[in-house]
Amino acid sequence: MTRWLKRILLLLLIACIGIVGICAYRMHTADRAVPVLNYHQINDRDQNSLTVQTAQFEEEMQYLVDNGYHAITPEEMLDAWENGTPLPEKPVIITFDDGYVDNYKNAFPILQKYNLKATIFLISDFIGTYPNYMTWGEVEEMQQSGLIDFESHTLSHPELDKIPADEVWTQLSASKQALEWRLNKPIRFIAYPCGSYDQELERMTKEAGYRAAFTVHYGLASPSENPFVLDRVPIFGCTTHQFLRFRLRLEYAPIFAPLDALSRSLVKDGHTILAKFVPAP
Repeated sequence: MTRWLKRILLLLLIACIGIVGICAYRMHTADRAVPVLNYHQINDRDQNSLTVQTAQFEEEMQYLVDNGYHAITPEEMLDAWENGTPLPEKPVIITFDDGYVDNYKNAFPILQKYNLKATIFLISDFIGTYPNYMTWGEVEEMQQSGLIDFESHTLSHPELDKIPADEVWTQLSASKQALEWRLNKPIRFIAYPCGSYDQELERMTKEAGYRAAFTVHYGLASPSENPFVLDRVPIFGCTTHQFLRFRLRLEYAPIFAPLDALSRSLVKDGHTILAKFVPAP
């Protein structure tokens, strides 16, 4: 074996050890972080990136139960971070955006079957208005089950960082008031439509009386994170190898989230070919 080959092998070994060390460190430092799963539609009709098939969703929920995960609410997570309230082992938050009727017809029975809590962020003006969205009666039934928590996804789902400030305030405050009136409960959390936000929106969200806000940026929600830009684990954006992707994104988020951010940054800058070489599920 030549001297140069030995050096190359040594460098590769050092690089591998370094990568393993970095991965182990990132997994260890995420011990207080919580995976917040982000779904949209659950049905067998719509073949798009926002949709998870019903059987696939059930397989994922069964995986959570079989592997010791315990579903909690955003309130319980913030209470633990701010007040030291204990959390169960392997906490997870299951969230849905928008309020599609298939959340009631397909996801809700599965959540009941496995006794899993979930949070649905409602577009308040769409509920009881459009046929693809739930009715208020369905929302009430789900809330009365004790498993489903409802929070805000604004009045009509505009990208909040792209509209005038007075309209932003209406979307934040009026949706909160409408949901509190309809559901007779405090509305303390919001998911930003399309995940879009800026510093001014964070300030207004806090001023409107919300306790925290969620994006669609891939990562674990962490107590070290700004509570008004909490990460989630998007379970959408892919129509193949869904279950494998679900497991990788859930269990190895501290490792894959930075790679996902790199991939998206490369695509945004026009480097789509380079992005394909980034191992981000």
